[in-house]
Amino acid sequence: MPNHDLPTSRRSKPWSLTFFGLLAAGGLIAMPFLAGGPDGEKMPDLVRFLGHFHPVLLHLPIGVFVLILFQELGAIFSKRGKEPGETPLFPLFFGAASAIVAVLAGFLLYHGEVRFRGNELAERHLWGGLIFAVAAVVTLIFKAWTMALNGNAAFYRLLLFGSVGVMGFASHDGASLTHGEDYLTEYAPEPIRNLLEIEPAKDAPAIVPAKVAGEQSVYANIVAPILERRCVQCHKEGKAKGKFRMDTYELLVKGGKEGPGLEAGNSAESNILIRMNLPMDDEEHMPPEGKPDIEDPEVAVITWWIDNGADPKKSLTEFDVPAPIQEAIAKVASIAPAQVATTAGPAHAAGPDEALKSSVAGFSKQFPGALSFESQQSSLLTFTAVSLRGNLDDAGFKTLAPVLPHLVTVDLSATKITDQAVSQLLSAKNLRLVRLAETGVTDASIDTLLMIPSLESINLYGTKVTDAGVSKLSAMPNLKRLYLWQTAVTPEAIKTLKEKLPSCEIITGA
Repeated sequence: MPNHDLPTSRRSKPWSLTFFGLLAAGGLIAMPFLAGGPDGEKMPDLVRFLGHFHPVLLHLPIGVFVLILFQELGAIFSKRGKEPGETPLFPLFFGAASAIVAVLAGFLLYHGEVRFRGNELAERHLWGGLIFAVAAVVTLIFKAWTMALNGNAAFYRLLLFGSVGVMGFASHDGASLTHGEDYLTEYAPEPIRNLLEIEPAKDAPAIVPAKVAGEQSVYANIVAPILERRCVQCHKEGKAKGKFRMDTYELLVKGGKEGPGLEAGNSAESNILIRMNLPMDDEEHMPPEGKPDIEDPEVAVITWWIDNGADPKKSLTEFDVPAPIQEAIAKVASIAPAQVATTAGPAHAAGPDEALKSSVAGFSKQFPGALSFESQQSSLLTFTAVSLRGNLDDAGFKTLAPVLPHLVTVDLSATKITDQAVSQLLSAKNLRLVRLAETGVTDASIDTLLMIPSLESINLYGTKVTDAGVSKLSAMPNLKRLYLWQTAVTPEAIKTLKEKLPSCEIITGA
């Protein structure tokens, strides 16, 4: 016999469900207050691993609640629509449970990712998800008591519709967080757009017509379209990750929480390029994982533009454009190479000699994709071990000795190298940037780095350096950026170092 045919006095009361449901709801509400703000640098990898399941799990409660909604609407308009308990309890129980699991995963994702720190949309999405999960639990409790007491289902259904409404808002914020605020409405039919007062969808930035290439603004017609393709989706009005917008020149220069977006005349210290040049698997790399990565010619054009003053109005005819940049512009802006050459000044001096080219070609077989020229017209080299990681050790790095004097950037992050390999860098007198994150280096490597005065950026994230070693870096006046996340260096030592190197940005993750 169905439960709603039993007398109320003989029907079991859902006390256990009520107790554990309220306990779960209270725990969900308390989580943000107990955990504080997101701090991705301090989170273990397990937190990030579990958090990354959120985009998968969130679809389950959405689907279940949509099904329940249609189920209740069917019950309302059926002949027996006024009878309580018309629909079963289990789907709502399953939906509430899956909502809790999805919210927990989302909470771990929020706290495990550096990019969510200070992101108002992410915080709103988090609270929206929490409120939905709590509402789902409360709705479940009311449904259970309505069935147990043979009561009127109207109030329970009102809670259900409210819960689904909150779910809709939270889902919209989630889509906006991932795809942009206008993701759902960008291509809506005209009547809907007029009703919501939405501006018409903007077409992709037009390419520079070849016949007037030299007369066009380099920023407006070459640089801005690159940023539009790669960056603006996440850095615009309504979705400014890190409180950084890139949809106008003024906001691009102004920057966000991490300071100015670019430093005119100095690409090495421009935040947008620092992020673009990080290893692909670095959490700080931009564009983030899952987004189309920026291409080398695009990076080259932006770098050249910034180093030459980052003027928003100058045209190609007002610049001395070297041959490598002519080629890069031809690729990214659909300008014929001949047109770029005729509007630009003479190419820079000839690049590497045949002996150096031969050496690099030889090393490319041993280190595929790791060693490359800074540009086609340069004899300077860059080395990144991003594809080698655990396969590169001190012995392997030693074989690079013939080309070390030509290196300007070296990325040895997450490799097996130690202080022994770093000692080889003494011959790299042109070295400007070195990344030693998550390697076995110690304070001994700092003694080596002190003898490379050209160094401007050092990454020691996750290494065994201490106050004793890092304090020596005060003797490097050219140092502009220092990464010390997850090291044993104390706040006191960092404070002292900042006083001695006021122009050096020290990133600690705090």
